[in-house]
Amino acid sequence: MRHSTRRGLAAASVLAVTALALAACAGSSDPDTDGGGGDEDFEPLTSVKLQLQWLPQAQFAGYYVALDQGYFEEEGFGDVEIIPSGGDIVPQDALVAGDVDFAIAWVPKVLGTLEATGVELTDIAQVFQESGTLQVSWKGDGIESVEDFEGKRIGSWGFGNEWEIFAAMAAEDLDASTVSITTQDFSMNALLDRDVDAAQAMTYNEWAQILEVVNPETGELYQPEDFDVVSYQDTEGAMLQDAIWADTQRLADDPAYEDAAVRFLKAVTKGWIFARDNPEEAAEIVYDIASNAEAAFPVGPVHQLWQMNEVNKLIWTGADFGLVDQAAWDKTVAGALSAVNQDGLELITTEPAESAYSNEYIEQALAELEEEGVEVGGEYTPIDVVLTEGGQ
Repeated sequence: MRHSTRRGLAAASVLAVTALALAACAGSSDPDTDGGGGDEDFEPLTSVKLQLQWLPQAQFAGYYVALDQGYFEEEGFGDVEIIPSGGDIVPQDALVAGDVDFAIAWVPKVLGTLEATGVELTDIAQVFQESGTLQVSWKGDGIESVEDFEGKRIGSWGFGNEWEIFAAMAAEDLDASTVSITTQDFSMNALLDRDVDAAQAMTYNEWAQILEVVNPETGELYQPEDFDVVSYQDTEGAMLQDAIWADTQRLADDPAYEDAAVRFLKAVTKGWIFARDNPEEAAEIVYDIASNAEAAFPVGPVHQLWQMNEVNKLIWTGADFGLVDQAAWDKTVAGALSAVNQDGLELITTEPAESAYSNEYIEQALAELEEEGVEVGGEYTPIDVVLTEGGQ
């Protein structure tokens, strides 16, 4: 496999969203076309499965939009299945097991899997360029920065979501053993009920959830100034999050899979470009899918629009779509290596293999799109989203 050189809420039943189309294979899907520059002929893949790490929501808009707008069909895929998880499926595990072809997962979570199991997976597109994780506390409770975490009840969803907490504390030479990590559900109830001193939140989800709640003292929605917020992106604990992962060995051994990876990334890139340029329509597409899903977190259309707006901010930061920034990767790895949890256990102990990420496939996808006249660059201009009670 060719690769870029580097150093350094409740369980839910699986929903399958499938696009079945009778479309001619396009682009590099010609059976006589080699995949990614190889010399072998192969039968191109026309059916793939993508494992998400959560339920249908605008966090994954680019994939649903690619399905809705026919971008997968344009790249020669007649059958694309998008499989959500309500926490009952670990994306990288599904990929390792061969249940899916690609998976969406946070980088630190996969780093833990790679070290624990010895498997090889490759980040072939880094969709989120910045961390969207926050730690939210009540104004006046004295948690204004990471330095204030010691001795506090810090909320987290667990399952690797707590890694940024410990990486940020390690960077400040703080004692993680003093922190009581309190498991919270995927809402802000733990903070509202004062079961935690600071609750974990994503900019695109739980932060909006608490701003969609009526403050009983005012009769109006809570406002940002009612809270103190620590953004991990502003700390040394910031880690890379949503990435598209592929099977490393399969990329090396199977030219059809390698070819499919590039075509898949082309379709996904077009989906995210659409979501950037048409956030309202993209949010509507996802809301419709979530509304008709067998399992979905119950949020309203305004919440989905907020989410779409905030997700775009994490993706379109001025860098080319999907490229792994070496500095951000190295910072993620360094944070994971330096951190220990509240029990004094190290998160990882060795650097991941060279194959853990590659810009090769996304670079090829972007180059082909540019040749086809698609403007792959550009920045996002945020829109104004006025939150409503319950996001309705």
